[in-house]
Amino acid sequence: MRRTVKLYLAGLGLFLIGFSISLIKGDSLYINMLFLLATILAGYHIILEGIADTYFDTKKRRTFTPNIHLLMSLGAIGAIIIGRFEEAALLVLIFAGAHFLEDYTEGKSKREIKALLALNPVEARKVLPDGRILELPVEDVAIGDQLQVQNGAQVPIDGTVASGTAIIDESAISGESIPREKQPGDEVFAGTINGNSTFIMTATQLSKDTVFSKILQLVNSSQNDLTKTASKIKQLEPKYVTLVLISFPLVVLAGPMLLGWSWTTTFYRSIIFLISASPCALAASAVPATLSALSNLAKQNVLFKGGSFLANLSGLKAIAFDKTGTLTKGQPEVTDFYIQADLDKDELGQIILTMENQANHPLASAIVRYLDDRQLVELEIKSELGKGISSDFRGHHYQIGKPSLFENVEPSIIAQRTSLSASGKIVIYVARDKQVIGYLGLMDVPNQAAVETVSYLAEQNIRTIMVTGDAKLTGEAVAKLVGVEEVIADVLPEEKQAIVQNLQAKYGLVGMVGDGVNDAPALVKADIGIAMGDGTDVAIDVADVVLMKNDLKKLTYAHRVSKRLNRIVWQNVIFSMLIVLTLVVLNFMGISSITFGVFAHEGSTILVILNGLRLLKTSSN
Repeated sequence: MRRTVKLYLAGLGLFLIGFSISLIKGDSLYINMLFLLATILAGYHIILEGIADTYFDTKKRRTFTPNIHLLMSLGAIGAIIIGRFEEAALLVLIFAGAHFLEDYTEGKSKREIKALLALNPVEARKVLPDGRILELPVEDVAIGDQLQVQNGAQVPIDGTVASGTAIIDESAISGESIPREKQPGDEVFAGTINGNSTFIMTATQLSKDTVFSKILQLVNSSQNDLTKTASKIKQLEPKYVTLVLISFPLVVLAGPMLLGWSWTTTFYRSIIFLISASPCALAASAVPATLSALSNLAKQNVLFKGGSFLANLSGLKAIAFDKTGTLTKGQPEVTDFYIQADLDKDELGQIILTMENQANHPLASAIVRYLDDRQLVELEIKSELGKGISSDFRGHHYQIGKPSLFENVEPSIIAQRTSLSASGKIVIYVARDKQVIGYLGLMDVPNQAAVETVSYLAEQNIRTIMVTGDAKLTGEAVAKLVGVEEVIADVLPEEKQAIVQNLQAKYGLVGMVGDGVNDAPALVKADIGIAMGDGTDVAIDVADVVLMKNDLKKLTYAHRVSKRLNRIVWQNVIFSMLIVLTLVVLNFMGISSITFGVFAHEGSTILVILNGLRLLKTSSN
């Protein structure tokens, strides 16, 4: 590549020398030789690619497969034959220069991926049992290893802070420019940068399974999967070039026979036709734009396994959502806490906190989180399977459990419990001396991102469906809070795939969002499977899109980018074909030249590329 660029610059220098001399002495054999040499030096690779690639592609596919370089080579050779040495050199210089720029811009997103690769950690500092530090390759770190992260160093692997505090720059992972403060127990991610303090962390992933590693794997795989439009343009290119080559002799015959041109004018206009009809801008309409969009989304933690999935995202007619961990936070929270008015709610809160703090049932941690601003008291609990937990404190017997365990319940509490259950909440009774005195209502609450995402999808006329194994009452309660239009409840894991098929028959293009092993078959069956990044490895592996860090709002961002991508690609296609049509018409009207045609044609190619590169920019709408 460097040699080609050096020869191109040499050719450009000879052209400028020849052009400068021609302004003083006019046309001469020596000046034409300078132009011819400039054409050979700057354009030899174009001629080789045009002829050699056409030969090998034709041999491989067993059908004539010409390319754009062949058209431009024939144009330059034709200009030389009729003595237009200056215009032949100009044609080659502008065409080659435009393609150098195209190669540069198409490689921009790939270079950004290489920059990401440079951020991939290679070493870790393992803390040995005797306190010594052992430096080792990050591939040799095992789950559970204690690692030291020095100030200013990279976090070597995904894990949690074991001791110390840190200010971590997570922009390589989250795209957020503001560093985040980390305390013991907080998650840290490979590839992020530690601030000015040293801390000890515990590894929770192998190097191949880190968030950063998954970003690299998914983005790299996306580079080779083009959108449907880009693929069609690639398939169309040789057919289009063949049509232009077939049309060339017809133009040559039409010149003197139909248009009254001289043979000299006919050959000149025929060469301009080859240049004007070349599909350079059309060929650059989709690929740079697609790569730019994929790069943009990767930096926003939305990883597509191919450009085709990104292009199709804006065409979805319906999206099915798993409930738990997707539309909801994935863990229950206390939403209601009631104690009879004549009792001390604070003291009873302390008793409940202490009892639940010693319990091991699934809802205990949610109750502890809700009441953790209170003080613990000294008591011991008794736990019996199916009978809840109980304890004695200051002469009273306390019991916490499901409503079916209690008989002595006031009608007002029964009515409140019925109302809460109707809204999809789990109710836990609190009793003192066998008399129910209060309750706690718990629910796996929706996350705010889900509410915003579903609202956006409704604005885009995309049908939203919740597919859940929960009871219909619970599913409908969550759906009402989130804004989901349709609920399919009491679903067994093996039924989700069939449900997606039914939705496809009903609505057309369907997406599926999930995070669990039970969602994997449905993610595969959906036209676009979307996995939450904190979900299971199986779901992430089979999905077409991964929303890293479980940020459902990024789905709306991706949908906007998909719409922009399709809009920009069609802008490019229409613009490039209009330029071709205009140049061809101007040529037949006799008011075009090789110089004008090359400038207009390659200028349109550059504009198309730059229009696609707009997708690299993060957009808020």
